[in-house]
Amino acid sequence: MKKTGEFPVSEYQPHSLMDNHSSYSSKNIFKSFWKFILLNAGIATFLIVLLCPQCLTSWQGLKLAFPDFVFSFLISSCLSYGGYWTDNLLDSRLPWVKYPLRRLLVTAIIYFSFCFFFSYIIVFIVVYLKGQFELSNIPWKALLEYTKTPIIIGLSFMAFFTARSWLYEWRNSAIEAEQLKSENISSQYQSLKDQLNPHFLFNSLNVLSNLVYESADKSAEFIQQLSKIYRYVLEVQQEELVGLDREIGFAENYLNLQKIRFEGSLEYFIDLHQFNGYYLPPLSLQLLLENAIKHNIASLQKPLKIMIEQREDFLIVRNILQPKLTKEDLKTGIGLPNIQKRYALLSNQSPTIIKTEKEFIVELPLLKLNGT
Repeated sequence: MKKTGEFPVSEYQPHSLMDNHSSYSSKNIFKSFWKFILLNAGIATFLIVLLCPQCLTSWQGLKLAFPDFVFSFLISSCLSYGGYWTDNLLDSRLPWVKYPLRRLLVTAIIYFSFCFFFSYIIVFIVVYLKGQFELSNIPWKALLEYTKTPIIIGLSFMAFFTARSWLYEWRNSAIEAEQLKSENISSQYQSLKDQLNPHFLFNSLNVLSNLVYESADKSAEFIQQLSKIYRYVLEVQQEELVGLDREIGFAENYLNLQKIRFEGSLEYFIDLHQFNGYYLPPLSLQLLLENAIKHNIASLQKPLKIMIEQREDFLIVRNILQPKLTKEDLKTGIGLPNIQKRYALLSNQSPTIIKTEKEFIVELPLLKLNGT
């Protein structure tokens, strides 16, 4: 059974919405109609002022100018509507972006034909009503002379509507292209960031699986530290840039996490002097530090030393080069390519990679919110 009171709501609500929509559409049509009338009345008034300024100085002059005003108003209304109608007719069939020359040619033909036909009809009616000829003796050629001015006005309208239509379509196309570009860049960037979360978790679990067999205490400490670090990974997953202070704090926590595993086999130094206003792609440092640890020997006899320092608008990450020799450890991962691609999407700057006999160095440009 239906609950009391439910049926009337579902029955009558759509009608209310339809009535509101119909009322809104009617108001819009009414408003557009009066705008159209006022615009063409203004054009007709301008033409009267231009052709007969003295007509506006007396009541008799206004009465004499009134037929010309009506004629100008009818011509202006007809020709402006013709331009609007032609644009609507061709916008979907011959868009400016795809067929510019064909659109211009077809617009000129249709609108010129429209101007000539309706101008001739209006001239015919107005001249006939003035009693200047009889239907039995229509001066067809003489009437053509009267259509010259409306056609010239019509060509002016055509130029205006053509330029307006082209500019609107060009603007819309430019906006759509920019939106697609932004969506594409956003999609690419999100795809790159989506690599980081499972990558970080996978590598951390691999380390944890080795620690389980070495020491239960180390494993417990590692898990506690890992939970704090992973919270940061989740927090920055949706961000394009993070403050330098946050990223450095994360790097310290990450290195402390690795110290649980390597103890005295890993040494690190951090030297920064300016945090405010600087940003980095999130987890950039983690990827560099992870690469340094993954691809280099770290032992008590040969401790791995990592240095993070700031030099003007660059963050320098360097490590002593003592590479592992196994093929598996020498495989390249997602680290450096991921950072390079994210920088390419975010700015016109890119990381610099330097490899010497003793060191591996990566210089990360420190970004600002304006993209410089």
